[in-house]
Amino acid sequence: MARRLAHKHGLAPVSEFDAVRLLRKKGIDPFQRANMLELVVADTTPPKEEAPTPKIIRPEMKRSTALSTDVADPLARGMQEVAEIQRDIVRRRRRSLALLAARLGAFVALPTLFVGIYFFAVATPMYATKSEFVIQQADSAAGAGMGGLLSGTGLGTSQDSITVQGYLNSREAMLRLDADKGFKAHFSDPSVDFIQRLDPDASNEDAYKIFRRNVKIGYDPTEGLVRMEVIAASPEVSADFSRALIGYAEEQVDHLTQRLRADQMKGANSVFEEAEAKMVAAQERVLALQEQLGVFDPVSENSALMSQITNFEVQLAEKRLSLQQLLDNAQPNQARVAGTEGDIARLETMIADLRSQLTQGRGAEGSLASVSGQLRMAEVDLETRTLMMQEALQQLESARVEANRQVRYLSLGVNPVPPDEPTYPRAFENTILALLIFSGIYLLISLTASILREQVSN
Repeated sequence: MARRLAHKHGLAPVSEFDAVRLLRKKGIDPFQRANMLELVVADTTPPKEEAPTPKIIRPEMKRSTALSTDVADPLARGMQEVAEIQRDIVRRRRRSLALLAARLGAFVALPTLFVGIYFFAVATPMYATKSEFVIQQADSAAGAGMGGLLSGTGLGTSQDSITVQGYLNSREAMLRLDADKGFKAHFSDPSVDFIQRLDPDASNEDAYKIFRRNVKIGYDPTEGLVRMEVIAASPEVSADFSRALIGYAEEQVDHLTQRLRADQMKGANSVFEEAEAKMVAAQERVLALQEQLGVFDPVSENSALMSQITNFEVQLAEKRLSLQQLLDNAQPNQARVAGTEGDIARLETMIADLRSQLTQGRGAEGSLASVSGQLRMAEVDLETRTLMMQEALQQLESARVEANRQVRYLSLGVNPVPPDEPTYPRAFENTILALLIFSGIYLLISLTASILREQVSN
């Protein structure tokens, strides 16, 4: 095959090995698959007579006639060429395996070794304190109905739990923890390894990254539980950090309803004050009308006037009967008739005056009916304002009771207890994970390089 490939490229080898040497010198690998396939393609040019191949007489062939006969044998020569090809393939495989082992050692084994050394010998032991708490809502009679169906479940307080979770993961909580418990100073201690250590002059953003990595908070919506894990280099410090964060969560729960309760009290106070002011104004109007008109009770005065008019009308009827009796005589006594007529006239005038007081008024004050109407309207307004003031007072008392009662409160399910053994690092698990990660990265890079090399060769 090498000889045929050499003749195709215009070379004149003296033997098969000379053909391989000439082809490789020209930069052609006779054992490459593409070059082998080119020999299979049909040649349309007429075949040319090949010159007889001269034989190379090697020194070892001159020494022995038997050896010369073996080399000249085509079968022995073919076996020798096959053995040479096999040795070349073995050398290529060994070289490929050595390169593969070197690449795996450089890109997988060595980084994994560094990671394992860090986790087993360098990493600072960290202690994790775990706690669980739930935010509950106090039962209220006002929560009856469809809204009260979810009041005792985790869905009723899910919004509060998510709000508390967001607050504990915020920068404000980190700054409060640093001010109260010295969060930055703890992680800036020289005993902490260089990867987990915080620089003494680090910014708040760098400290916040350490805070997010070491304070893990999760919310379970099915059970309504908030799970918190606080990691520190000391078990006591970890427990202190956890208790401080739980205290911040309790304050946040109290603040969630503080504004609502303050608004309720403010609204109830304003409604009560307005109703009380209107009631006082109505009462003052009634008193002013009574003083202005000089009437204490128009109903009583109307009753008194009507009783007087009734008495005078009875007397008038009696006088008219007496006058009729006098006039029925044949010779009535003119003096008695005149006196009776005078009494009748006086009674009629008296009754007319009393009736005019009821309908036409009593001077500047107006009629008694008008006075009675004004006072009646003022008294009705006073009664209405009094009822409204009483309702506002009841609402104020209810709002005061609701404001004084704790509507939301935090209940601890698992108290923070400091561990007696380090929780992190998990050296073996992290080393195996690093090995898998580096192996995956190497595999992706190798596949990409192979695909690109195949595309370029085609």
